[in-house]
Amino acid sequence: MNKLITTFKHIFAIEELRGRIFNTLLFITFFRLGSYIVLPGVDATKLTQAGDGGLFGLLNMFSGGALSNASVFALGIMPYISASIAIQLLTIALPYFQKMQKDGESGRKKLNQITRILTIFVTAAQGFTYLQVTIPAEAILVDPWFFRLYGVAILIGGTMFCMWLGEKITDKGIGNGISMLIMIGIVSRFPASILQEAGSRGMAGALLFIIEVIALFFVVMGAVMVTQAVRRIPVQYAKQVVGSKMSVGGERQYIPLKLNASGVMPIIFAQALMFIPGLVAQSFAEKSEFAQSVAQAFGDFTTWQYNALFALLIVVFTFFYTAISINPTQISDDMKRGGGFVPGVKPGEETSNFIASILDRITLPGALMLSIIAILPAIANLFGVTRGFASFFGGTSLLILVGVVLDTLQQIESYLLMRKYEGLMQSGRVKGRSEMISR
Repeated sequence: MNKLITTFKHIFAIEELRGRIFNTLLFITFFRLGSYIVLPGVDATKLTQAGDGGLFGLLNMFSGGALSNASVFALGIMPYISASIAIQLLTIALPYFQKMQKDGESGRKKLNQITRILTIFVTAAQGFTYLQVTIPAEAILVDPWFFRLYGVAILIGGTMFCMWLGEKITDKGIGNGISMLIMIGIVSRFPASILQEAGSRGMAGALLFIIEVIALFFVVMGAVMVTQAVRRIPVQYAKQVVGSKMSVGGERQYIPLKLNASGVMPIIFAQALMFIPGLVAQSFAEKSEFAQSVAQAFGDFTTWQYNALFALLIVVFTFFYTAISINPTQISDDMKRGGGFVPGVKPGEETSNFIASILDRITLPGALMLSIIAILPAIANLFGVTRGFASFFGGTSLLILVGVVLDTLQQIESYLLMRKYEGLMQSGRVKGRSEMISR
């Protein structure tokens, strides 16, 4: 306890770090206040609440309930995330975007500008669909088409403001701003969820509630282990003589291949596709009993059919996203240019094949563990845990929370170590999701 208090004193003793923490809290406050400002022309008392399952429930969770509140921040930064993913895929598929990615700082600025422009179009499309589908007609107090016209403009402004807040947190605050806003949206639902769970148990179920909290603790620890686990490949760098006496290189370093290199993206992709089987089956439900049973099975996230397909899609997307995120050939070429080699493996193609084989071996267990984490909320719900509280037992919310907290702690620890203070951990170092593969 004394070490914790001392660490907090050291954190707030660093002027720059203290300012960044206060800036982060200020920007987060603006973000949360905006989620309660209802769109003009909407009667908030007639809005229907979003469920905890499905794509709509996922987006509502990311926005901290702003989606179901029909607020000016209803879409949050999700259109920006969608645009970023699209641009990331284009940098792999099209040579034009590949060239920009390799152009250094100037190329990065161009990609960011294209992403922002694409975000406007994505927000306009999603905003129009959102206003037309999710807001009931009786809740609209003005002409519907006029409401959709200015509503889309307000939603675009809200998304761009959220994006600006995220960039300001990254520049002036602590952690990755976009990830931080998503995390805050998720965390904002935790107090209400845990109170709802405690209220549903009552005094008679107090022991069971304590067991659930302990189980949640161990699940979080397991998610931290999956996020932090790496397979280190040793790399030896040859000595290079500089001048007459000095020499550089000759040391052994490591390439850290993460067990879960794809992060939370496979779960997001899989979740986005899970509504399709139920939607297709629903269209044939009146003519076929089989289609009706399929629609019923995939309309409930606790059925074994839903979770089996969900887990399978996560495994597939984990391999896909890992393949497009990590290029063994590029890693091998970078090592060769820097005079590095894996001991016992020839540089070039053999090194590339060696890295690819290790990546394949660690991706499968990583994908399986990711699938288990993703279906844990359904398992918890089957054991009687309320849906709101069960969502924190795994899935997208838990992985985002763990990843963002680790990234933030990593930045705070770097400030402490630069000022010669003791780090946050007595042994080891905090390694966040942002750790890149490098020599």
